[in-house]
Amino acid sequence: MTTRAGAPGKLWAISDLHVGYEENRALVERTRPESDDDWLLVAGDVAETVADIRWALGILADRFRRVVWAPGNHELWTHPKDAVDLRGVARYEHLVEMCRELGVTTPEDPYPVWEGAGGPAVVAPLFLLYDYSFLPAGCATKAEGLEYAQGTGVVCSDEYLLHPDPYPSREDWCRARVAETERRLAAIPADLPMIPVNHYPLHRHPTDVLWYPEFAMWCGTSLTADWHRRFRVETMVYGHLHIPRTTWHEGVRFEEVSVGYPREWRKRPGPPGQLRRILPSTRASAAPSHQEVTR
Repeated sequence: MTTRAGAPGKLWAISDLHVGYEENRALVERTRPESDDDWLLVAGDVAETVADIRWALGILADRFRRVVWAPGNHELWTHPKDAVDLRGVARYEHLVEMCRELGVTTPEDPYPVWEGAGGPAVVAPLFLLYDYSFLPAGCATKAEGLEYAQGTGVVCSDEYLLHPDPYPSREDWCRARVAETERRLAAIPADLPMIPVNHYPLHRHPTDVLWYPEFAMWCGTSLTADWHRRFRVETMVYGHLHIPRTTWHEGVRFEEVSVGYPREWRKRPGPPGQLRRILPSTRASAAPSHQEVTR
């Protein structure tokens, strides 16, 4: 590994690496820090199999000063091609232990504090899931929402591969995770800004541009709708939507940092798999004018 020793460290982010695709695997192999002091935030969906997740996070952990990981839905799948057939909480705990072996920070570890340029800031990897509260227009219940989605042909594969065991449902698991995470976030000193790293956005507004709006049901929970205000969030880092962009909501920066599938990133201008700089903030990520802020 060659990095620019002595260069100021930066806090970078990426998600949805999906290294089961050879093209995406090659992107990870080419990923390098700018400095020996750079950190990397990985907001989920590294891969579907434990072997691929270990491979990717292992490479990144060897190159960056610190790697911080939050699980996506794909890591939690019990995929028929995976040699590890654990389900639900047992699978998540297995991934946490694997990350600890690699030196990767997980949602179960103490939240680290970024002390580099743009800091200090608490980096908080989160695991929250979703509870079907981002319902399609005109739907009042999960059952109505799922019926509508099935009618459009847009149903997330989680319905078949992401098991909540021992919880009775994914929404029950979500609510338990939200309650525990809320308790931990409330203990962060109020004078420290925070950078939450979650696979799903904390607020629904980023899903407004989805081509298939019904997919929002699998994209988060309304239980976190005010967290960006309550917990002094500096930047909210997320993925899952495969729509990399910066939005602002009530003065808070939301960064979608996904790579996505090759068929998606081939259509975008610029080289694929680029890390998104979170801190220090770039001029391009400075707060927009009042008229541009998402409400």
